[in-house]
Amino acid sequence: MPPLRRPPTSRSARAGTQFPVGRVHRFLLIKASPYRISAMTPVFLAAVLEYVIAEVLELAGNAARDNKKRRITPRHIQLAIRNDEEFNKLLSNVTIAQGGVLPFIHDSLLPPKTKKGNMPEEQAMS
Repeated sequence: MPPLRRPPTSRSARAGTQFPVGRVHRFLLIKASPYRISAMTPVFLAAVLEYVIAEVLELAGNAARDNKKRRITPRHIQLAIRNDEEFNKLLSNVTIAQGGVLPFIHDSLLPPKTKKGNMPEEQAMS
């Protein structure tokens, strides 16, 4: 009787990642075809991608919760990225569809601030 074979285990399961190591390896072979790629390269890249996506999703989830929503939309991803200094620098040239812009009103467009005791005469009479 031949020895029993172990059931096949995916490289993602062996690496302990959710991202598909085999797919990342295939894409690397397609894009970096003239270069040699070690067996650990797709594992490392899949782990890094998983970490970055988890961070963005956590920040976007916080933005969705702040807006009293239960579903993450592109607007929440945009707010999460633009409010984080490092992600904003990393993704400064990226446009997110349906993301909108950060709310910002320049100080010169706001009405002039007055002190409590010194109200203008027109406002004091009304």
